[in-house]
Amino acid sequence: MNAPTDLSMKTDDVLRVELEVFKRQHRDLDEAIMALVDRGTGDQFTIKRLKKQKLRVKDMIAVIEDRLTPDIIA
Repeated sequence: MNAPTDLSMKTDDVLRVELEVFKRQHRDLDEAIMALVDRGTGDQFTIKRLKKQKLRVKDMIAVIEDRLTPDIIA
């Protein structure tokens, strides 16, 4: 996975594309984890590593969504 970069230097269009990529990665990781668990073919270390990677991707999704959501002052 790419190292986190400075989001303040990216345009909203670039962030939207990256957001879709991260969402797709998150879904793919979820499917891979479920497949390994269902088949019983994955060792616990591999499953744990994939779950940590999935959490990192989820964190990046949250950061990008926060950046794209305008601040609304009530």
